[in-house]
Amino acid sequence: MEPEGMTTHSLIAGPDTIHWGFFDAALEPVLTIRSGDRVIVQTEPGALKEILPQIKSRVSPAFQKIVAARTGGPSSHLLNGPIAVMGAVPGDVLEVFFERIDLRYDWGFNTFLPLKGGLAEDFPYSRTVVVEIDREKRTADWGAGVQLPLAPFFGNIGVAPAPSLGRVPSALPGVWGGNLDNKEFLAGSRLFLPVFNQEALFSIGDGHGCQGDGEANSFALETGLDATVLLTLHHNLLLKVPRAETATHYIFMGFDPILDNAAKNALREVVHFLVEERGMSREDAYTLCSLAVDLHVTQIVNGVKGVHAMLVRSLLEPRGNP
Repeated sequence: MEPEGMTTHSLIAGPDTIHWGFFDAALEPVLTIRSGDRVIVQTEPGALKEILPQIKSRVSPAFQKIVAARTGGPSSHLLNGPIAVMGAVPGDVLEVFFERIDLRYDWGFNTFLPLKGGLAEDFPYSRTVVVEIDREKRTADWGAGVQLPLAPFFGNIGVAPAPSLGRVPSALPGVWGGNLDNKEFLAGSRLFLPVFNQEALFSIGDGHGCQGDGEANSFALETGLDATVLLTLHHNLLLKVPRAETATHYIFMGFDPILDNAAKNALREVVHFLVEERGMSREDAYTLCSLAVDLHVTQIVNGVKGVHAMLVRSLLEPRGNP
């Protein structure tokens, strides 16, 4: 039974719901919900031309219709949305709770392309592999003698950027979210996104079966995912950069074309949180960063690089009396 006041909506991927490769405040919403509603959302894998001939017989009719509509943008990401959240205004924060994330297909793919990736100079050619997915065993195998455990998550999640930015390629991460490629956003996690437009205009896609930190060759295990997300507005939570929470960690994000600067920005977000929301001095917050915060390279391949800082939640929980 749904909690009082909650409505469950369904958003099926199709030519009329997909925007291909960009975020834009000018997009009209394909679904309107209230804060606290649940959305069952279906997504399709990226429509990369290098893989289309190999997977044509294995994709859904919806995917075939999306590709046939030829509405391609600056990137291959197929983003479902935007979803309008009634009452959202610039300065609010949209909480995305990933209640459930399921694999849609028994296949995925990985590719690398010339001039892209962390070792582009070492691999100046293309290679694409279809990866077989065992949804029961939750493993993936492309014939290289390695069985990978699956941990599905969405690489591209965000609200519409500020209108002044216009149409922003979905290949980039930023303060609106976008191509975050953070493998910590599993079922049960929460992502908090600053809002820049009326009704927030939330979109989601770029399903990944698994990925290593860094996303070394520019692609994860690309596949289609089904998910159930709860979207909730916060009117009094001040946030300038996306933040996330898991059952065990707070996650703070930094973005910059220079990796060192991305790491600094992530650390600044930790310090800001500890000072403004936990009442620590700046000096104590900086000390805690060095003693307990783990820096992870989120991705090095999206032009704007990402670093996320992970802080164990239990460190900030009050201790019981001895």
